[in-house]
Amino acid sequence: MDRNNIDKIAQTPEDRLLLAKLWDKIHSGIRKNIPAHTGFLSQREQVLAGYLFGQAEGLSLYGGYADAERKMYVYLPDYLDEDYLRDSPAVCMRAVFYKNEHPNHRDFLGALMGCGVTRESVGDILVSENSCDFFVTEEIAEYLFQNFDKAGRTSLQLSKISPEEVLLPQQNFSEIKDTVASVRLDSIVSSGFRISRTTAAEYILAGKAAVDGLPCEKPDRAVAEESKVSVRGLGKLKLAQIGHTTKKGRISVTIHRYE
Repeated sequence: MDRNNIDKIAQTPEDRLLLAKLWDKIHSGIRKNIPAHTGFLSQREQVLAGYLFGQAEGLSLYGGYADAERKMYVYLPDYLDEDYLRDSPAVCMRAVFYKNEHPNHRDFLGALMGCGVTRESVGDILVSENSCDFFVTEEIAEYLFQNFDKAGRTSLQLSKISPEEVLLPQQNFSEIKDTVASVRLDSIVSSGFRISRTTAAEYILAGKAAVDGLPCEKPDRAVAEESKVSVRGLGKLKLAQIGHTTKKGRISVTIHRYE
């Protein structure tokens, strides 16, 4: 964990400012041996921060549930365990509305931003049939109880819930089982979207692909198990499992293509 690596990791001036801010927050906690956390980060920001923090002891990603997309880096001193994460530093809130109303993710995000909340203060927003569960940093929870009562024209009733109570919308995906010569990015894109490897490489070289939110223009980039791949114009998939090697030297893979 070295602050001098920021210039090597950052791809833009905005990245440099973000990484410096994240480093200051986490390093302060480590130095004082007290809990510390960042705001909620996009997948791309998580990858960049991961390069900066490395394998620092006591540091982990937390988004409220296992498959959360937006997560914060949290430093816990050795005198605290993971039970600390039930109530801090992220708080889960539930907004209940009438069933005949149909606010969507954009409505909730827009309403939260309209309250003056920054994007880094808000984690995943999970909209269900007549409620929406969303994660926020504990610093703004009380403010939202006082000020967040509508999403668009839809009236809301807020309450705090535990992470175990969160309603997770079911993600629809097609499961693809295949064998590939290697787990290169172009091979996974080719298999997952049922296109030729040449066409897959063209999408990647054109700057249309990202792995775990980080843009990638290298067709030969190795894809790790559980990595999420998005290709502009094609969709999203996850390399769910890397299996055994066949007698012919090919690698069996299981891919989830999101619908």
